[in-house]
Amino acid sequence: MSSETSSRFAPKPPWLKVRAPGGAQYTHLKTTLRELDLHTVCEEARCPNVGECWAEGTATVMLLGDVCTRGCRFCAVTTGNPRGAVDVREPEHVARAIAKLGLQYVVLTMVDRDDVLDGGAAHVARTVSRLKELRPDLLVETLLGDFGGHMDYVDVTVDSKPDVWAHNIEVVRRLQRTIRDVRCSYERSLDVLKRIKARDATRMTKSSIMVGIGETDEEVLETMQDLRDAGVDIVTLGQYLRPTPKHASVDRFVEPAQFDAYAAAGKEMGFAYVASAPLVRSSYKAAEAFVRGILCPNDEEGAKELLATRLAHAKSFAEPGGPSLAERAEAAMLMPAASLVRR
Repeated sequence: MSSETSSRFAPKPPWLKVRAPGGAQYTHLKTTLRELDLHTVCEEARCPNVGECWAEGTATVMLLGDVCTRGCRFCAVTTGNPRGAVDVREPEHVARAIAKLGLQYVVLTMVDRDDVLDGGAAHVARTVSRLKELRPDLLVETLLGDFGGHMDYVDVTVDSKPDVWAHNIEVVRRLQRTIRDVRCSYERSLDVLKRIKARDATRMTKSSIMVGIGETDEEVLETMQDLRDAGVDIVTLGQYLRPTPKHASVDRFVEPAQFDAYAAAGKEMGFAYVASAPLVRSSYKAAEAFVRGILCPNDEEGAKELLATRLAHAKSFAEPGGPSLAERAEAAMLMPAASLVRR
């Protein structure tokens, strides 16, 4: 057996094993998502935390298709050229679909769309605006690319006022050219994150780092400091896991104690919230991160109570006796479903 095959299929350490997702909230969301023809990154990426996040009323939805114009060596998303294809109905559909779910926090992410003039910025902004009109109580995070460094496109998404604007730097500086697409760069990612604060100082920013892909602990700390210097409020760190043998290999399995050390260092650096553990992903417990880091800092009991209250309120929108979509649409002055034009 080759070393590559061995490393690919070797047993993972016990801290990377999780229970299969389940429970009433998970089953309800899964069924409702299929009925609404809404697909989440949580399922398609086989995220190990899907059951935990869904139980807390958090989900991640992909916009603008599933074909990315870039090809990073860690990502299993299909690379290709969508040739400018955009479903103009998607912002309305996604807003109406999510409004029917018992979610308290939604992450809107997207593939890179270098084939579209504005990189999909206006499309994302319309989706955020619709969601905010229909569910003003819903916390919305956008997890977006660098838009080729075009800051005017970045501004369009910021002006739609998501509660959190996220962009992942992914790996340490030394590994950028070997792991990320050649059109990405460490400096550009930092510049984009700085731009968010320059455009709107009240907007929360977030980024994520993968470890176990060839970096050193010192480089991880350097990257965390660079993110903090760029004004980033929330940072997440998790173990890289190789999707297929064609992708970059796993260099090491970082132990839980080291993730704890990253978290402690992040707190010292001044991040509002640090999520650092082997199975953490960029959107892991996003609602909890926002509540604990932004709304209820240093208030454990207050954060628990607020999370429970928000989740109960969100679930009321999915209950038969809750406000109907038509009532909410009328109150938000959304266009009637009958007027949507099929392209």
